[in-house]
Amino acid sequence: MRGFSAVALAAMLLPAAASASEVGDQLAQRLYDGTLAEIGDLALQRCDEYNADACFALGMLDLVTAYERTAQALYRHGVTAPNSPAMAMLFGMGLDAPARPANPDPEPLTYQGLRDILEEFTSLLDVARGHFEMADMGTGFVIPIDPLKVRIDLDGNGTAEPGETLASLLGPLGEFTDIPAPDGPPPLGKSKTRPEPAPDLTIGFDNADAIWLAGYSTIISTPAELLLAHDFSQFYDAYLHRVFPEADLPMQDYSRGGTLFMDPDSDTFIADIIAAIHTADFPVTDAARLAGVRERLLSITALSRKNWELILVETDDDRELVPGPHQTSLVPDTPVTEETVAAWLATLDRLDEILNGELLLPHWRFKQGFDLKAYFDTATETDLVMLFTGLGALPYLKDGPIADAEAFADANRVFGDNWPGFALWFN
Repeated sequence: MRGFSAVALAAMLLPAAASASEVGDQLAQRLYDGTLAEIGDLALQRCDEYNADACFALGMLDLVTAYERTAQALYRHGVTAPNSPAMAMLFGMGLDAPARPANPDPEPLTYQGLRDILEEFTSLLDVARGHFEMADMGTGFVIPIDPLKVRIDLDGNGTAEPGETLASLLGPLGEFTDIPAPDGPPPLGKSKTRPEPAPDLTIGFDNADAIWLAGYSTIISTPAELLLAHDFSQFYDAYLHRVFPEADLPMQDYSRGGTLFMDPDSDTFIADIIAAIHTADFPVTDAARLAGVRERLLSITALSRKNWELILVETDDDRELVPGPHQTSLVPDTPVTEETVAAWLATLDRLDEILNGELLLPHWRFKQGFDLKAYFDTATETDLVMLFTGLGALPYLKDGPIADAEAFADANRVFGDNWPGFALWFN
């Protein structure tokens, strides 16, 4: 009945001319200027009056705030990507010195401090999700927004640099859709000396896209929630000086040692990788939170279904983020057909069966399957090595159907090797 109601509501609203409150009218430019917070109170008032575009604006404000605060906190503590000469050679990047933090004067970080950063990140994203979900009710809207123009101050210097955009947050999706990165190289065959017309990357964000963003917010918060359900302090002490090299972590002063096999930098890097594997045994400290991760995953599939309910009753064709079979795809040479939608919905059904313990995950060592629901509901520790090698998986084994290629036959037939891209695109 709820699904029917959503479809009926969308059918009544979306075919009509999309309308916007004064918040919706200002949204794009406010995002480009970085001043959306200035009309936050007005957006909240209009959202309470069932103006869906205002609820969408609040969700965007929450999403941008979550990324800005988290990125600025990580920058404040000198976050960087781990690196070593050996790893650089392995991946064909040449001999590089160990990575240095972009922040020239990082502040000390503690284990609790990192947990606090992740806690705030997930809390803000949950608020964003709530506002995005409210945007499928009330008035229909379409708001054109160019993700490359939405500036986000990721380092906290008060200025949004050219690479600090909403497009950078949707990077994996951009790779699938052939959308260039903000400061990336020109497309193959293009000349940097001969300017090419800037591509029109504008997306007509509408009620359905609000639900897509609700799912996106849940997807990116779920790994942090999974981590926060555990005590990962030993892993923090043993390895995260590689991520925060000048934030006073226990092993900070020992990132370069003597030569054992290759060179002082690479040998200590390899040692730290071994230490990371050794400490990848995380006691569960919040069983309710761990169980809640499964509920989050189920909500992602539910939001995806809701997204498609709204997409399939749309009558416009206005630069759709995710198009229906009757709309134009912005992804080159990748139309969305009825077969595509059916395969995706069937995939969501299989994922729900896995999350509910009705379809078991295969384990390379056992004939029985791994009950993911039992893990989320009963685990007292997550030891990655022991789960993979077998002993840690024993409590969660049971007889029953096991997910295999046949279980995902529709997805394999329709998506093929491109299934990761479709998963990113369809959420």
